[in-house]
Amino acid sequence: MSRSAHPAGPRHADVLPEGHYSAPPADLNELDPKVWSRTVARDERGVATVGGIGVDALAEEFGTPAYFLDETDFRARCRAWAEAFGKDADVFYAGKAFLSRAIVRWLKEEGLNLDVCSGGELTTALSAGMPAERIAFHGNNKSEEEIRTAVEVGVGRIVLDSFQEIVRVAHIAQSLGKRQRVQIRVTVGVEAHTHEFIATAHEDQKFGIALAGGQAAEAVRRALKLDGLELIGIHSHIGSQIFDMAGFEVSARRVVQLLAEVRDEHGVELPEIDLGGGLGIAYTSDDDPREPHEIAKALNEIVARECEAAGLATPRISVEPGRAIVGPTAFTLYRVGTIKPLEGLRTYVSVDGGMSDNIRTALYDAEYSVSLVSRTSEAEPMLARVVGKHCESGDIVVRDAFLPSDVAPGDLIAVPATGAYCRSMASNYNHALRPPVVAVRDGEARVIVRRETEEDLLRLDVG
Repeated sequence: MSRSAHPAGPRHADVLPEGHYSAPPADLNELDPKVWSRTVARDERGVATVGGIGVDALAEEFGTPAYFLDETDFRARCRAWAEAFGKDADVFYAGKAFLSRAIVRWLKEEGLNLDVCSGGELTTALSAGMPAERIAFHGNNKSEEEIRTAVEVGVGRIVLDSFQEIVRVAHIAQSLGKRQRVQIRVTVGVEAHTHEFIATAHEDQKFGIALAGGQAAEAVRRALKLDGLELIGIHSHIGSQIFDMAGFEVSARRVVQLLAEVRDEHGVELPEIDLGGGLGIAYTSDDDPREPHEIAKALNEIVARECEAAGLATPRISVEPGRAIVGPTAFTLYRVGTIKPLEGLRTYVSVDGGMSDNIRTALYDAEYSVSLVSRTSEAEPMLARVVGKHCESGDIVVRDAFLPSDVAPGDLIAVPATGAYCRSMASNYNHALRPPVVAVRDGEARVIVRRETEEDLLRLDVG
């Protein structure tokens, strides 16, 4: 393809407008392993590859936009979490990050459990063979139908989120002649250093039962009295995209204090605590996430120390990584459509997807990286904003990043670290067709979630 010249936006850091970016990287062709999955590289042509397959071949076979998931990387991350926590703890993959039947099978094979937060996620898990006892069911407003199904199939735990749900689950379990294992989700008053919409442990939000004012203690009181429930522990989740362990330390201390209160009042030592998930990943080279073994060591030490101080036996720990497993394993591949330089500001690079396949930039002001992947380039860097094709000014995929100034229509660019939440939150805005998810491993690629078709859109439209 001819690379015709076009007027570019600003190219030098000393004349750039304010924005969400740092100085241009030393080498725009480098694919930083911190943000790309482990089998991504460039071949001798300069084309990016994953699992040994070039993105040009992938685009030709599967089209764009599309999510490409590095199965080797996904499985390795599952094993790393399982090995870090060992047999005396439980790792539940948070299915809300991204769930499909292939994912469920991989989790089962790699020894991880699964948490779900809807009837649809539960159905997907069961249909792919995940044993019900290895499933945890979350949600702040589970329907009676969802609860009944969960109890009937024998899910390993239901996480109770309100006083009404304590009674509701107990009643349904008793009506089925069962005793359901449950945990109580508490809000511990810890506000993780994250976006307001994804910080979930301060009191002013919809999740959990507050420790403040004795509400959590009252929830335990009620749960212990109901024959349909077997209270096995306390659940806490403090937010998402967290890098600092300090919040977990405060949360664990407060949860253990509650365990001590339960022992003192009821003579019962609850055997489990779930510290949730929310561990961050690298979306840009500036992010510095912790490795699973570091997280496991820190959490185990925190809980052991607090339990020793309270005179409690150390409970079994559960964690719920979702983004931390699947997030770094996938990238979204786009084809460039139009280039629009704005003199003195930036260059708008429009792609064939957008907010329908990645709403996180618009919703959370999330930051992403982006690279030219169909070739290398020695052109100067230019400040770019990667935008989608939707009829919305907020349709931004990457707010501020550097791309080579010779990027042209027809080029392939890719956004890494899109394995979590992008497909899960994808929409049909403007009647866009949701992209496929393609798993790549050892030179083979296969669709695990197919691309939607116009027939799919019309099938639901009963006219």
